[in-house]
Amino acid sequence: MGMQIAPSILSADFANLESEIVKVDTADWLHVDVMDGHFVPNLTLGLPVVERIAEVSPMPIDAHLMIDDPDHWAPRYAEAGAASVTFHYEAAKDPRAIARDLRRLGARASVALKPGTPVDAILGDLAEFDMVLVMTVEPGFGGQAFMPDMMDKVRALRAASDAADQGLWIQTDGGIARDTIETVARAGGDVFVAGSAVYGAHDPAAEVVALRDLATAAARG
Repeated sequence: MGMQIAPSILSADFANLESEIVKVDTADWLHVDVMDGHFVPNLTLGLPVVERIAEVSPMPIDAHLMIDDPDHWAPRYAEAGAASVTFHYEAAKDPRAIARDLRRLGARASVALKPGTPVDAILGDLAEFDMVLVMTVEPGFGGQAFMPDMMDKVRALRAASDAADQGLWIQTDGGIARDTIETVARAGGDVFVAGSAVYGAHDPAAEVVALRDLATAAARG
């Protein structure tokens, strides 16, 4: 698997969402942030909107659930058409059961870690997940500064995955741009969520390609 870019529509123009989605059709995934105003202080969109986005997006949907009670809600986003569903470890009652439900429904199962959550919390259960999302900002709002100290988590996950020959995808979200993506790729990340870096560019589709190329070159050393 090569480097993958997942533009976040959190930085898109919500009044023109379908046209904003088409602007990034060079991407591998479309990252959709779902926030409930409880687990994080921001409020974005919910299940009916994600279902409609999945119907019109040329890219598969990568749904990032920053919400309470993912044990109940995460499978419903898979049923709504999300090809990958990420829930937060901190909000889950039974992360392994959620992951198994998602896989049963045909979605990739992913777990996210907030900056303050140690990676050791999930190392024993990595086989349950297709991807781990390492938050490189505090979840809830776009445009925050990248936290380079989170690379220790990325390196630990890559080492554990390689040792088990698991093929785990490692995603990072927060402050990903041209000046940070190479650092993440060298640490072992391979799926990159970029919001303002893509949608703030003059040509979002070209920016996706540029970010992928930078990550690919960095990973090759």
